[in-house]
This record gives sequence, structure tokens and C-alpha cells, in this order.
Amino acid sequence: MYYHSFNEEMHARFGRKMYKLSLDSGMTCPNRDGTLGDRGCIFCSGAGEFAESGEGGIDAQIARAKARVASKARDAGYIAYFQSFTNTYAPPERLRELYLPIAARPDIAAVDIATRPDCLGEAVLEVLTEVNRIKPVWVELGLQTIHPDTAALIRRGYDLPCFDRAVSDLRARGLDVIVHQILGLPGEDRERMLATTDYIARAGVQGIKFHLLHVLAGTDLAALYDRGEVDVLTMEAYIDLLAECVEHLPREMTVHRLTGDGDKRTLIAPAWSADKKRVLNAIRAEFARRDVEQGRQFPG
Repeated sequence: MYYHSFNEEMHARFGRKMYKLSLDSGMTCPNRDGTLGDRGCIFCSGAGEFAESGEGGIDAQIARAKARVASKARDAGYIAYFQSFTNTYAPPERLRELYLPIAARPDIAAVDIATRPDCLGEAVLEVLTEVNRIKPVWVELGLQTIHPDTAALIRRGYDLPCFDRAVSDLRARGLDVIVHQILGLPGEDRERMLATTDYIARAGVQGIKFHLLHVLAGTDLAALYDRGEVDVLTMEAYIDLLAECVEHLPREMTVHRLTGDGDKRTLIAPAWSADKKRVLNAIRAEFARRDVEQGRQFPG
């Protein structure tokens, strides 16, 4: 069994285990502030569940985030991770003020920025390039699917050529790209989901995050689920599909995440996803049983 895990990549790059510090940039999203829409993607709660609160500024956030992992982070390094909403959705001056001081900190090894492909204009790219000269910058893009009908249903708000341009622009500047895919989106069968994985596999990106579609309270997806219009995957179906997706990836691509989990306080379905330790153990056991080999079905 083999897949190129985040931990393996971090040891290769930095020589030790790395922890991500989830931070709040204070930015919103064009899919929420009325530019493109005001409800966000149908699965997004808008709560930024896992990031530190913005109270006290970024230095205070970093201190709190480090304290959270202090008991298990001995001899580990840290990555500043801006996960919630669209973290390049601000004037370039604001981005410089935020990201350059963080990159200059000796305790931060890399800066990981989640954003949208349609929020990466030339001025923003220049800021990211400046930050990348100090510390490695990884840019995460929530593609989720390549299929236009599904993208419209989930209200993603940009088309596939926009994603392609963003990847090309980021790679031209030496920035690493990590792409998110959601497994189990409404109306998508195995063939369609594997087609998205294949597209990501050939996109020239450095990493991928796989997510399970989960239903959170307060989202428009929850309303669809309550009306019986959306199903969620069983754990067995998810792991079976995930194993094949991993084999479709090039061997060198880093698998940053094998599954995503929602806030247990607002999770509606699937209930099995709340026990993350059990899920990860089941994934590893099934990968071992099937002797999953990343790259086995990648034709490159």
C-alpha cells in the first residue's frame, strides 16, 4: 500500500512533522457579500468552524493555535493556514500587511492560503509572489467538481477555464497549488467523480484534498437533505471510491487530506463522519487490504 501523504511530504521538505495553525484573515467571499451571491455555496455554513477567532489580531491567533497543539507538537514546525472563506479577497495593500509579517516569523515554515480562482488578479498574484520569496506559499482552490451542472447546483460561481487560468498563473510564479474535490455531490456517480479526479491529476498541481459531502445545519444543502432530495455516501461507499481516486493520481502528488469533517455541533449527516479516528482507521485498513498504490491507474 502506498499514497503520498502530507506527513511524508512535510518530512521530505522540512525534516519533521508539521502542524497547521488555522487562522482567521477577517475576509469574506464574493459568493457571500453580494458580488456573486449572498448565500455562499450550498454546503458552506459560513461559520469558519475550525479557525481561531480574530480576537487580538494575528499574533494572538497564532499563540492560541500553537497552544492547542502544544501537547503533541514537540519538535514540530508550523504552517500558517488561512482556511475559511476567500483569503485573497482584499486590496493588495491589506494582503501585504497580513501575509508578509507572517512569512517573516521564524516559527512559521510556510503560508497556506485558501481562496477562489476568480480572486487571483495580477496585483494579488504579485503579493503572493513577494510572500513566496520569504517562505513557501501554497494556494488552495476549491474546485470540487469539473462538471458545469454540478458547479451550478452548488453555486460555485466560476467556470472551469477560470480554474485553469488560475493554476497556470500560480504555477508560472512558482506557487504550489492544492485542489479540493468533494466526493458525493448531488447527481454525481462514480464515473463523474473519477473524471474530476483525472482532471486534477493532469492539471499540473502539487496537492489534492478529498472531502466527503457532509450536511451542516443552516446550509441550503440541509434544506435539500431534509426534503429527501440529496443522499449522502455510506462510509463503505466513500472509502471504496476514495481508494480508486487515489490510484488515479500521479505518484508524486501530495494527498493532503483523505476526508473532511464538519463541526459536530452542526453536523446533520452522515453521522458516521463524526468519528474521525474510526473513519481514518477504516480508510487505512481498506487501503492495506486492497494494496492501494497511488499512480497505478495514472497513465502519465
